[in-house]
Amino acid sequence: MDEMIRETIEDVGFQANKLSEEEMHHEKSSQVCRIQVNGMTCTSCSTTLESALQVIPGVQKARVALATQEAEICYDPKIVECNQLLEAIGNTGFEGILISTGGDSSQILLKVDGVDTENCVKLIQNSLLAIQGVQEIDFDLQLKKLSVSYTADVTGPRDFIRAIESTESGCFKACIFPQGREREEHRQHEIRQYHKAFIWSLVFTIPVVFTSMVFMYIPGLKDVLETKVANMLTVGQVLRWALSTPVQFIIGQKFYVGAYVALSHGYANMDVLIALGTNAAYFYSVYSVLRAATSPTFKASDFFETSSMLISFILLGKYLEVLARGKTSEAIAKLMDLAPKTATLLTLDDKGNVVNEEEVDSRLIQKNDVIKTIPGSKVACDGLVIRGQSHINESMITGESRPVTRKTGDMVIGGTLNENGVLHIKATRVGSETALSQIVRLVESAQMAKAPVQRFADHISKYFVPIVIALSFCTWVSWFLAGTFNAYPRTWIPSSMDSFELALQFGISVMVVACPCALGLATPTAIMVGTGVGASLGVLIKGGQALESAQEVNCIVFDKTGTLTIGKPMVVNTRIFKTMVPQEFYELIAAAEGNSDHPLAKAIVEYAKKLRGSEENLAWPEASDFESITGHGVKAIICNKEVILGNKSLMVEQGIAIPVEAEEALAETEGQAQTGILVSIDKELIGVLSVSDLLKPEAPEVISILKSMNVESMIVTGDNWGTANAIAKQVGIERKNVVAEAKPEQKAEKVKELQDLGKVVAMVGDGVNDSPALVAADVGIAIGAGTDIAIEAADIVLMKSSLKDVITAIDLSKKTFQRIHLNYFWALGYNLLGIPIAAGVLFPSTHFRLPPWIAGVAMAASSVSVVCSSLLLKNYKKPKKLNTLDLQGITVE
Repeated sequence: MDEMIRETIEDVGFQANKLSEEEMHHEKSSQVCRIQVNGMTCTSCSTTLESALQVIPGVQKARVALATQEAEICYDPKIVECNQLLEAIGNTGFEGILISTGGDSSQILLKVDGVDTENCVKLIQNSLLAIQGVQEIDFDLQLKKLSVSYTADVTGPRDFIRAIESTESGCFKACIFPQGREREEHRQHEIRQYHKAFIWSLVFTIPVVFTSMVFMYIPGLKDVLETKVANMLTVGQVLRWALSTPVQFIIGQKFYVGAYVALSHGYANMDVLIALGTNAAYFYSVYSVLRAATSPTFKASDFFETSSMLISFILLGKYLEVLARGKTSEAIAKLMDLAPKTATLLTLDDKGNVVNEEEVDSRLIQKNDVIKTIPGSKVACDGLVIRGQSHINESMITGESRPVTRKTGDMVIGGTLNENGVLHIKATRVGSETALSQIVRLVESAQMAKAPVQRFADHISKYFVPIVIALSFCTWVSWFLAGTFNAYPRTWIPSSMDSFELALQFGISVMVVACPCALGLATPTAIMVGTGVGASLGVLIKGGQALESAQEVNCIVFDKTGTLTIGKPMVVNTRIFKTMVPQEFYELIAAAEGNSDHPLAKAIVEYAKKLRGSEENLAWPEASDFESITGHGVKAIICNKEVILGNKSLMVEQGIAIPVEAEEALAETEGQAQTGILVSIDKELIGVLSVSDLLKPEAPEVISILKSMNVESMIVTGDNWGTANAIAKQVGIERKNVVAEAKPEQKAEKVKELQDLGKVVAMVGDGVNDSPALVAADVGIAIGAGTDIAIEAADIVLMKSSLKDVITAIDLSKKTFQRIHLNYFWALGYNLLGIPIAAGVLFPSTHFRLPPWIAGVAMAASSVSVVCSSLLLKNYKKPKKLNTLDLQGITVE
């Protein structure tokens, strides 16, 4: 068995070796957990946390995303546990909340009321552990939250609730824990927090601004404010000091905490700049006021309005940023909302008749449950239709706008809309196994993944804040020394301050105007919106690396069957060269092909069934020594006869002579863009089957559009040369760009050859035999109707089987990276222009300077503008050429 598994893997194109017992013992196991991280303010925070997680023994890979405020950690559960990862995040100064552990088993969270003591917990644990299939139980007594890991094929959440509520005490009540709300609740809490802080800061800041800038010009009020309290200390200065202090230390406490956490862990973040800038203005003002109070001659100039206005505008910027950042992840929220809240559970008797209907929470559905879906309601889970027929709108999952017919024996997808018939559906995949859950997980993972261009921002962020602090200090010293040694005219100094205060204002402006946040948000926000838009169009992009590579693609390699063709081949002709009854002929070959899942094999079996008519209990003779030769054909022993089906090269390998009449039949078949399958029985060639797989209607136009985009197209297929060249001619691909009769490993080698020529290669395929090439390509694009292995190997998954989405994927990638480049241009340009202007380079020639409070406004606006720029990607529209294709009616069912 082990050898058979190894050979099967190698047939597909990968290398495989059996591990020894010792190697298996030392082999790393891998698990992925996702953790919500609260308290990150800029890229310095995320990069520092990422570095701290990477050095933990057992952590294989860690990704921290500032835009989503989440960490995704791949770790070895044998070495490190989730709790230790949460503790490490806490030690770095942030709050970590576990979202998911990503284990192999299914997991459900239940809320259990009536549990007050450890004895109650033990009672519940014992009840649940008695259920077959329950693997692990964890109870949070404070939150009354019960986590159960289990095998979905054996048991499910309704069994757990029943067991909990039927314990001896009978006083426990269980329901689904309100999961998924934590992140939204935290975001809403953060929004409310910033809004409240901003309003309160305005309450204190507006009077400070009016007493320093407005009331001083109103007779009567001016006299009151300039009334001396002690020596040169005035009423206005006392009021401004009193009003600005709460803003500085109570409302602005968040910045002090963030700065302390950062500095205590050896890095500097945005909070450090804000704390330094506002403290410089505030404490200089305090010094000035105290000196005025103790001196009969010193006339104080204070900047209390500067520190208060800075904090107020930064809070406003943060408030707007959190609002805008929430909109970047709306795609995931919309996907999660597709699942219906409730479902109608049917109880059937032994004859399949309905004996009871019950409305249940859709999260309580278990495998093999039968669910009733009425017209206008959503399908609750992935399943098999066992009764009824209807039209299902799958546009929310696949992007296909036209409803598709689903009848008994067809599969349906959870979250899709039942339009006009009643369906009874047997649940086959529930919870985290459903297609919808997997799409959500894929999009979440994509939004966590960093594009290589993000490394640029991460690299800058390490040095950004220290450099800005140094520049700020140098600015202050330079202007102060210039003033001390009369290097500029005294008329340059505003009447309300001296040279020291002017220098201080320049230094504070430099510190406050610099914004690392805009750089940190430039890439992740655009990727979040871009992948979200892609998901809504049925194009699932697995992260920033895939996006960055896709926009550079200049060569696309297409598989033929199921990619350029519809993938539903039909037998159109049979030629038998020896005296043999067609029914007997097809009985033998159907028995051989019945063990294969290849589309051509299925077509042959279907045709054989038609020849047998409506015969009940249809069964083929037993096949022994079956062998599938990937990319070539199959062989088996049936009724003591060796039956081989495959292409010409397989016959040559097996030493089977091909007569002239078979060669002629094969050439004629291939010339008509059909696939010729040779049939040998006991080493003698008996016949040729002609199998036709219709070309997808949109294929020629898609190849033409790619050509206009300067993207070269190729066909690499395991099919014969005649069929491959005929298909290439129909779609408009040159003969020199066709490779036929290629094994899986040869497809991957061809991709590598093209890469060696300097091309950025995308591979589009749908089968197991395409997987090595999908992995080898710069961008692997899997047709969504293809196999799970192909989809797993790919970087981009097309939910529909339409080739138009290949162009959509490339175009969306280009538009997303144009937006990223625009974001970087703005973020870098802002800092490169803003810092020199804040430092006063224009002041000597124009007398224009950037007061600290205006610098604070500019800093806050820069982050918000980058997020808003990314949000504009939501307006993405497919290329006009594709819209023209739709108008022409070129679509694929």
